[in-house]
Amino acid sequence: AVRRDFVTNVSHELKTPAGAISLLAETVTDAADDPDAVRYFSGRISKESARLTELVRRLIDLQKAQSSEGSVIDAKRISALAVARAAINDNQVQADARYIDIRLNVNGKPVPISAGEGDDEPSETELMIMADADAMQTAVKNLVENAIHYSPEHTTVAVGVGERDGKVTIRVVDQGIGIPEKSLDRVFERFYRVDPARSRETGGSGLGLAITKHCVQENGGRISVWSRKGEGSTFTIELPAAPADEEPTAVQGV
Repeated sequence: AVRRDFVTNVSHELKTPAGAISLLAETVTDAADDPDAVRYFSGRISKESARLTELVRRLIDLQKAQSSEGSVIDAKRISALAVARAAINDNQVQADARYIDIRLNVNGKPVPISAGEGDDEPSETELMIMADADAMQTAVKNLVENAIHYSPEHTTVAVGVGERDGKVTIRVVDQGIGIPEKSLDRVFERFYRVDPARSRETGGSGLGLAITKHCVQENGGRISVWSRKGEGSTFTIELPAAPADEEPTAVQGV
């Protein structure tokens, strides 16, 4: 039943932008003599194409996350700070386009977003975890991306890395629209959208948080959310701290 529902949802999500592209293409043909109309409708086609491409990418990410279930993941000793930096770097262009300031801190103290600017950082700021580097980067990237998409312009997204009682946390805090209390238990479901209209406006697929949850759980961690409508949201990933041995594995993009 779960598989059937999933296929039904995927079919619906793919048909929506595909159908829109087909109709818009016909409209462009009919409006060939009107340059303004052609520009407008071709822009709409580009937007729907981007939505379709993003949905396919998300489905591939979800398939990768789920295919690791029951198998041995490529867990290595990696830096949680490096994971956070790579995730921020992947979203920096989107943040700049929306005039959103991304800040990074470790145990409450600000640190540079670029590793090269922190050559004098003490090694203990790295905060090591045992995890699959690609999976964790995908998980945190999705959280930062969501924070950017659902925040007003000229606000701040804070990414914090910390350690307490043998646990390492990666926390993403935004000043966005927030999540109603009735939706908090469902935000990690596949295709669930708090606000379908706004999600379609921003290109949301309803898969990002489901992918994040899979990635975190497969690495032995847990993810939680706190939110209040109109005040913003806080997503927290918690993972066991890695033992202090071996050399850390590099994280892509850092």
